[in-house]
Amino acid sequence: MEILLMVPMLLFAVIAHEVAHGYVAFRCGDPTAQQAGRLTLNPLPHIDLFGTIVVPLILLLSHAPFLFGWAKPVPVNPYYFRNPSRDHLYVSLAGVTTNLALAVACTLLLGIVARITGSAGGAVALMLQYGIVINIILAVFNVLPIPPLDGSWVLYHLLPRDMAEAYRRLFPYGFIILIVLLMTGVLGGIISPLYRMIMQVMSFILGIVI
Repeated sequence: MEILLMVPMLLFAVIAHEVAHGYVAFRCGDPTAQQAGRLTLNPLPHIDLFGTIVVPLILLLSHAPFLFGWAKPVPVNPYYFRNPSRDHLYVSLAGVTTNLALAVACTLLLGIVARITGSAGGAVALMLQYGIVINIILAVFNVLPIPPLDGSWVLYHLLPRDMAEAYRRLFPYGFIILIVLLMTGVLGGIISPLYRMIMQVMSFILGIVI
């Protein structure tokens, strides 16, 4: 039952994240995602064998304390952007912003369900709780300035040109850096405080709604 409640929320969260990138890119003049058929919530064009199926399945079977995954990245061509630096920054922030918005929406809906039913239990409430946790984890993870995560492009476009170019030399090694940080526990130490801080905000919002 928990798997049936978690998986749809994860799938929707990662797909909405990628669609947001593509939609903002489209609004900034880049039709690449639209032409590739990626501006849709239909899960089939977005499924990544490893990130959408294998990784979540391993986490579920190993009884990991959290569920995580990703969809196939939408294609973005910055050469179409009207203002490349500004528009690339907007596109990079779109996914994280969408996940935070979904976390807020799930929190508000959970409050409404709790007020109507008089309890935060039940399948619908549990699904919304998973939606809050999954979207916050995705937002916090993706905002980290480690290539190829969204936060790396945000930092790149905020840095002075010389520092940005020096920082970009790290991009080919980003995945290795992520694995090392994950295996040493450093990544968890970075994510946990941010996760707790956002969860406190969501709890405050929930308290207001209820």
